[in-house]
Amino acid sequence: MWKNKAADAMLKTGPDANAPVTVMTVKVVSRDVPLWLTGIGTVQGYNTVVIRPRVGGILEKIEFTEGSMVKKGDIIAQIDPRPYQASLDLATAKKAQNEALLVSAKQDRKRMEVLVKSQSVSEQALEQASARVAELEAAIQADSASIASAQLELDYATVRAPLSGRTGIRHVDEGNLVTANQTEGIVHITQMQPIAVQFTLPQKYLSILHGSMALGATPLKVEALDEQSTPLGEGTLELIDNQIDLSTGTLRLKARFANENLKLWPGQFVSARILVQTRKGATVVPIEVIRPGLDGSFAYVVGKDDVVEARYLEVGPNVDGWTVVEKGLKAGDEVVREGQVKLKPGVKIKRLDPSNRGKTHPDTAFQ
Repeated sequence: MWKNKAADAMLKTGPDANAPVTVMTVKVVSRDVPLWLTGIGTVQGYNTVVIRPRVGGILEKIEFTEGSMVKKGDIIAQIDPRPYQASLDLATAKKAQNEALLVSAKQDRKRMEVLVKSQSVSEQALEQASARVAELEAAIQADSASIASAQLELDYATVRAPLSGRTGIRHVDEGNLVTANQTEGIVHITQMQPIAVQFTLPQKYLSILHGSMALGATPLKVEALDEQSTPLGEGTLELIDNQIDLSTGTLRLKARFANENLKLWPGQFVSARILVQTRKGATVVPIEVIRPGLDGSFAYVVGKDDVVEARYLEVGPNVDGWTVVEKGLKAGDEVVREGQVKLKPGVKIKRLDPSNRGKTHPDTAFQ
């Protein structure tokens, strides 16, 4: 029995125990690394308006198709214009009447001036004639204002789009009586080109954002991604809100997107990431190289005769499947990428065929 145990021990300490461990390795490289801040956001129309009638009447015609794009100035609806046309005609006629009376009043005043000189009439008669002229001139000015008001109401009977955008669901049908500034509008129009994305970031990034904005003359780049991290569009940061949300400790930011392909839709939830810096010539390794240890992060570095050593590192952010190494490695060093479970310092390794290497999964978080 004792001999069998001794034999087993000899086998464990024999040649197999010192056999090389098969691992995948990779070279440390130097490359430019974009550093992103990522938050959750919501797509919003750059401008949204509720189209409400500004005058009352029967809604004669709807001039748009639900869900269609309209341009600024396009006719949205037509309200019965006849009452407003009648008011305009009445105001125009009243002005013409007063203009005719003014001509007669001026002639009377001229005759009075002659008669006063010959002392055929009193000064009072001339004053009354002059007052009549002034009265009619003021009446004509009032008539002009009435005409402008009536013309404006007539124009309001034709409802036009105040901006370019996409129409939503119609709220009022033809034939209904509408009133000026009613609560329920005819339709909503949302401006989608450009479009806005509002998103939040932890307040700890405020100094980073301010520093990045101060360094560059151009606005910071922002990307919108869907749930599968597929890019939906590229835009620029427009503003950082003027206060921090006290309940959540977050900053609210707003970015503008051209949205030429209409992949961004109002109300859509997206991940928004903002490029705050590009590290030029940073030392990077695939994220799988870095291992957690009791004394910090480390990597297995392949040395002379393919023997590995555990080297502790000072690491930076993780970006798109890569980890920035601040200290501990240099470009050209060979490190173990996969298979570290069976390793310990001083173990010899055997490299796996590169064609069998797995692919990494991108990690776009800025930590």
